[in-house]
Amino acid sequence: METPDSPRPKFRRRAEARPDEVLDAALELFTEQGYARTTVEQIARRAGLSKGAVYLYFPSKDALLEGLVTRAIGPLTGAAFEMIAAHKGDPRPVIGQFLRMLAAAMSDEKIRAVPLLVLHEAPAAPDVAALFRRAVLDRALPAITALLAQGVAGGHIRAIDPELTTRTIMGPVLAHMILSRVFGIEPEGGLQMEKLVENHLSILFAGLEPPKGDAT
Repeated sequence: METPDSPRPKFRRRAEARPDEVLDAALELFTEQGYARTTVEQIARRAGLSKGAVYLYFPSKDALLEGLVTRAIGPLTGAAFEMIAAHKGDPRPVIGQFLRMLAAAMSDEKIRAVPLLVLHEAPAAPDVAALFRRAVLDRALPAITALLAQGVAGGHIRAIDPELTTRTIMGPVLAHMILSRVFGIEPEGGLQMEKLVENHLSILFAGLEPPKGDAT
């Protein structure tokens, strides 16, 4: 019977593939038994490497978590922020692109597992929450808020509170994942992230529509 300390069969691997193998092992163990209860030695065994080899790539367990966040969210947020920052005018097309990108990413179990891990571990490990906040939330929330504010100023959307509306935009995706993973409640057809986002956008965009005669 395999335990967290059971090593995987060793085989020849390219050195450049090993960091991802270590991150995969870390994500599996963090999900199975929690961040605090997982040791670097267990991660090394699961990845089929020595503890010293893991430290060559990641100097601490915190660095492993940071690596997971960067791998899962970094490419998505980088592309999204460039798109958001460059846009002027009606924010709805950009919001749609962003949420569709997010839905596609969150449809991947390895990516979806990272924010869910952060949610699970945050109460007992505030450093975990702080890391995710710095890497993702401190960049995403102000960017979307600024996008909405310029949309209001230009008359492209109705006069809403940009900061609160940013929470409205992100909230359904987060709630959907929590209902599924934490409470085991899913729609009959499964998680269906893309379908959820399209449904959310139809309601959101109708609510952002400016009063007739006010659009520019």
